[in-house]
Amino acid sequence: MAATETGLRFAGAEQTERLTGDLEILSLSGTVACDGAKSSSHLHMALSTSSGEVLGGHVAAGCIVRTTAEVLLALLSEWEFSREPDDQTGFDELVVRARS
Repeated sequence: MAATETGLRFAGAEQTERLTGDLEILSLSGTVACDGAKSSSHLHMALSTSSGEVLGGHVAAGCIVRTTAEVLLALLSEWEFSREPDDQTGFDELVVRARS
């Protein structure tokens, strides 16, 4: 069976961890947005190893699915999603507004 390769950035970590082996996606959530020519995603994933260990974090580029990933995307055209600087956290945080 082909190996799976995944990149996750664990909570509080600055570097991405590369994981390989038989991994199963347990959940995947976040946002995928397109603002004109600019697109972005912010996804979190929980996965399990062949021994049942569960790991989760921010999804990094370069993930390879071993067999199938069942992904449901919902278009929310009445809403506008953006990432904006937050003075308290120092991060670009998700902001959701009703589209005018």
